[in-house]
Amino acid sequence: MKTFIIEREVPGASLLSHAELKEISTVSNAAVASLGVEYEWVTTYVAGDKLYCIHRTDDAETVREHARRGGFPANLVAEVVAEFGPHTAAEMVG
Repeated sequence: MKTFIIEREVPGASLLSHAELKEISTVSNAAVASLGVEYEWVTTYVAGDKLYCIHRTDDAETVREHARRGGFPANLVAEVVAEFGPHTAAEMVG
């Protein structure tokens, strides 16, 4: 499966209550279950007026279908092509 970052513009996202986040996750889980394909919602970060979600599936269109079924915006869907961090500086190039 590929990994995708989804940016969702949600005005007031940082003000959502725990109950509201729980409801969103319930709707998202139902949308995942309804897809009938391999799909994993990894996590979501809330920052300002946006949600940044990490999902795994085979293609971006499936991510967009999840958004449609859940009634969520998907302002940006980007496939992750590499990952690095502080540890990368110490890795040997082969």
